Amino acid sequence: MSPRGVAMPDIKERLFAAAERVLAQEGPGALTSRAITGEAGCAKGMLHAHFAGLDEFVAELCLDRFARTATRAAELPDRAGEGAVAENLRGVALALFDSGGPAVAALAMTRPAAALRIREALESGAPGFAAIQESIAQYLAAERQLGRLPQSADTATLALAVVGTVHHLLMTGLPGAPDPREQVERLVALAAAGTGPPAGPAHTV
Repeated sequence: MSPRGVAMPDIKERLFAAAERVLAQEGPGALTSRAITGEAGCAKGMLHAHFAGLDEFVAELCLDRFARTATRAAELPDRAGEGAVAENLRGVALALFDSGGPAVAALAMTRPAAALRIREALESGAPGFAAIQESIAQYLAAERQLGRLPQSADTATLALAVVGTVHHLLMTGLPGAPDPREQVERLVALAAAGTGPPAGPAHTV
């Protein structure tokens, strides 16, 4: 527990990481302000000092994780020609499943105020699935230009297939369901070969 009055660096990230641990260990039903601050080792009122309430906290946690993955995806086009295409795609495609991502997304879906805040932020331009999709499409197009994907590869559709699948699995995953990473891995392998199933409509938050 930090002494009263002593500032803690990166307190929001500390609270986010603590919430992910609570979700992973005890499930969504255990996620309370008290549980989060207790896991983070900080004062009980710290969460409410930075967020209007638990709904805002959950929304900001989701948006932060989306933004992190979007930043990672934005680096992909500069990596064209380096490493294996499948490995480069895999790192981005699976990033949102790390640190309890499905549990966080499922929690947001059960909290209408949090889901609304996420939707409004994404519609206002917050980095999310659209930005990730665009970066993947640019990366695949660059790899096609370098000859590492077939010239016939429809890179825009491949990017949509990857991101749409990740989005669907993230937003519809249930506790105890099979690990979605295996499905994503298979699709990434197809995309890296320049082939893939037709992309269906992505679900929205």
